[in-house]
Amino acid sequence: MTAELRHDWTLPQLRALHDTPLLDLVFRAAGVHRQFHDPREMQVSKLISIKTGACPEDCSYCAQSSRYSTGVGAERLMDQGKVVEIAARAKAAGVSRVCLGAAWRSVKDNDQFDRVLGMVRGVTDMGLEVCCTLGMLTESQAKKLEDAGLYAYNHNVDSSAEFYETIITTRTYADRLDTLANVRKTNVTMCSGGIIGLGETVDDRLKMLQTLSAIRPHPESVPINILSKVEGTPMAANADVPVWDVIRMIATTRLVMPKSDVRLTAGRVTLDESAQAMCFLAGANSIFSSETEFMLTKAVPSPSYDADKVLLDALGMTMRAPFTNHHSTRAAELSGRGAAATDEVEVPFCDRKGAVCAVG
Repeated sequence: MTAELRHDWTLPQLRALHDTPLLDLVFRAAGVHRQFHDPREMQVSKLISIKTGACPEDCSYCAQSSRYSTGVGAERLMDQGKVVEIAARAKAAGVSRVCLGAAWRSVKDNDQFDRVLGMVRGVTDMGLEVCCTLGMLTESQAKKLEDAGLYAYNHNVDSSAEFYETIITTRTYADRLDTLANVRKTNVTMCSGGIIGLGETVDDRLKMLQTLSAIRPHPESVPINILSKVEGTPMAANADVPVWDVIRMIATTRLVMPKSDVRLTAGRVTLDESAQAMCFLAGANSIFSSETEFMLTKAVPSPSYDADKVLLDALGMTMRAPFTNHHSTRAAELSGRGAAATDEVEVPFCDRKGAVCAVG
């Protein structure tokens, strides 16, 4: 099974792909996954909420919005020492990427941003990939993060442009795309995906993939989140997402953006081990894990380090080491920095039997 990198998917083409009989779709996606990735490797990431709550945005799904009463209190920006301490424990558990999240609408050029840059330097120098999600970002701010050693910047588009307007009014879809464009002006990798279960249609989900796949090059990471229903938000009573929808979305994403890491992110706790294994087979090769069993806040639960280790061991999978993504030039740039340096660079990946080989 082969795939080509495309930036011109039409909605009818995406719909035909998505609606392929499920087992056929998973089989096809699994073949493409093996063409571009080692199917036995899983990147395990850890989220740290470095500044929690009191966000002025009105995202209808978010526990940290100041517009809703969710039980998530406001907390000040975390100290760098605490961030490094959490990152060290994550590294000891096999985590290769630490994601720093701040509940800001946008980054401000102030002392707090300078402190975040220090956190990025500190965790990168430990030999871990660092991702940040800080809200909207200017080109100069993106450059400062690049200079500090940032590996990835996360800024999700959430859904289609049309549906986005019904769930968020405090920023526009164009604002989201502007931030992604600013990231693309640096060597920092792009992490952007969406959420299913917001009340969107299948076409909304596919338009999201169409938007992301039009970016050149494709986002290096594409998170597929399952809505975590939070009491107090407008979406607390939304219908559950059928497991088959999740698997189908993972497989479609893998086929549309074959070189990207496809991240099975928020909401993974709603899937049993068999469903997670199906998602991994369909092309998901990145997960979030946690020592506290929640992601950014207690409102969004996460599997634990121990539980994920048991699952990956049972499936014969290993945790991917930092800076070893052979599709990422940023990995090669940063691989000599920090305590877990590696000399790996972009190389062809072949499966262990030599049956499939492709240059990234």
